[in-house]
Amino acid sequence: MKIALILISSCLAGFEVRYDGSAATNKLAVWLVTHGQAITTCPEIMAGFDIPRSPAEIVNGTASDVLDNKAIVQEINGKNVTDKYRLGADLVLKIAKENHVTAAFLKDGSPSCGNCSVYDGTFTGQKISGRGITAEVLKKNGIKTFSDNELSVENVLPFVDDVVKESLLNITIFN
Repeated sequence: MKIALILISSCLAGFEVRYDGSAATNKLAVWLVTHGQAITTCPEIMAGFDIPRSPAEIVNGTASDVLDNKAIVQEINGKNVTDKYRLGADLVLKIAKENHVTAAFLKDGSPSCGNCSVYDGTFTGQKISGRGITAEVLKKNGIKTFSDNELSVENVLPFVDDVVKESLLNITIFN
């Protein structure tokens, strides 16, 4: 029997891999990983970026435009890093497929993992509706994507095994 796992952004599981060297720890994400229900990935680290690294945003388009070579991912210093973001997304997709992932909970706002919003490409702190490159690639390959703001017991239950469902429903810190 093949066991499907949930995919979670590494920063949500407490790993200090964000562009500024921080984590965005979520207790439920940590619990899912430590209980064998989820795996973590960080597309930027997998693509070879350093910690910390320059902030990057999708410029002049959407993630779909980047995948169609109509827009780029650019660092605040002007460096085009599109190829690395595409590589990270491809590597995450490979891991997702190997682990039969059907759902991913990703850090919103990120040019890789944003699921509901991303920064607008002006480096002014303004967000717009949209997805990051990895979130777009996962969605296009049939994987249900959620933002970290949607990481709740209710949204996780359809993707965990029955034993874990019972445990999750009885843990009050998540309810």
